[in-house]
Amino acid sequence: MLLPPAAAPPLTPLAVNVLDAHSLLATFGTLGIAVVLFAETGLLVGFFLPGDSLLFTAGLLCAGSASAPGHLSLPWVLLAAATGALAGAQTGYLLGRRAGPAFLARTRSRKIAEGTARAGEILHRYGYAKAIVLARFLPLVRTVLNPLAGVLGVPARAFTLWQVLGGLLWTVGVTLAGYALGASVPNVDRYLLPVIAAVVALSLVPVALEVRRARRSRRAGEEVRP
Repeated sequence: MLLPPAAAPPLTPLAVNVLDAHSLLATFGTLGIAVVLFAETGLLVGFFLPGDSLLFTAGLLCAGSASAPGHLSLPWVLLAAATGALAGAQTGYLLGRRAGPAFLARTRSRKIAEGTARAGEILHRYGYAKAIVLARFLPLVRTVLNPLAGVLGVPARAFTLWQVLGGLLWTVGVTLAGYALGASVPNVDRYLLPVIAAVVALSLVPVALEVRRARRSRRAGEEVRP
C-alpha cells in the first residue's frame, strides 16, 4: 500500500520589522546598517527607515559584553554606518542630477513633497554648507536633500565635501552617543525600547521646529499682503 507523501513543513517567513531598529540589527547585523543607511540617504523610497534609532541602538549593542546576544563590534559598526551614509548621499545626488526633476514631478507621496519643500527652504536659508550638514540630523530631509541638491545644480565638489563632513558627524556622533550610554548605564538593554522611543522622539524635534517656523513665516507673509 502506497503511503501519501509527507506534507512539506510550512515555510517560516523572515520575521523582520523594517521600522524597528532592534529587529533590523538582530536579523541583518552590521551589514544591515550599511544597507539601511544607503537606502535612507540615497533612495527616496527609503524615507521611512529608522536611521537615527538604528545608529543609536547599534551603539548600545556595541557597549555590551562580547558574549551577550546581539553584541556588535564598534569599529565595524562605525565603518558600515559611514560607508552606507556617504555612498547613499552621493548616489542620491547623482540620481537627482540625472532623473530627479522627472521623479519629483510625478511623485504622489505627500511626505516626499513635504520633505522636498523643507529641504529647499533649508538650502535657501542656510546655504550649501550648513544645509547639507544640518540635513543629516533631520529625518526625511536627509533623504530628500541629496537628490534635490543634484536637481538644483549644487556643485559636485561642494556637495561631496559637506556631505562627507555631515555624514561622519551624524553616523559617528549618534553611534558613540549610544555606546556611551550603554557603557555608563548597567543593563541598559533592559530599557532598550523606551530608550529607542526617546531617540526617535528627539530626532523629530528639529523637524517639528522647522515646520513650526515655516508656518509662522507663511502666516507673517499672509499678514503683510494687502
